[in-house]
Amino acid sequence: MTQTRTQVGIVGAGPAGLLLGHLLHLEGIDSVIIENRSREYVIERVRAGVLEQSTVDLLIEAGVGERLGREGMRHGGVHIAFMGRRQRIDFEELTGGRLRSTGRTK
Repeated sequence: MTQTRTQVGIVGAGPAGLLLGHLLHLEGIDSVIIENRSREYVIERVRAGVLEQSTVDLLIEAGVGERLGREGMRHGGVHIAFMGRRQRIDFEELTGGRLRSTGRTK
């Protein structure tokens, strides 16, 4: 057994744990991330299906949004069906402009 000293311990190497560890690193704060799954499992598993715009902005600002920009699919709206009619809700129109994500359009 190895003994390690750190300022912060993070349990779980999911998206939140890994991002927290990175943000702490950028601020010069030592942290250790503890995960009970293998490194390969953590790296290969697809986790997030939908990200809020503020999360996308944070990932890009933290310098870890390259893959998101390359592979992410921007979602500009949804369709709702009611009483046999389908209606599109356009997020960009309702918010007054295009979302800031650099990902591909869905």
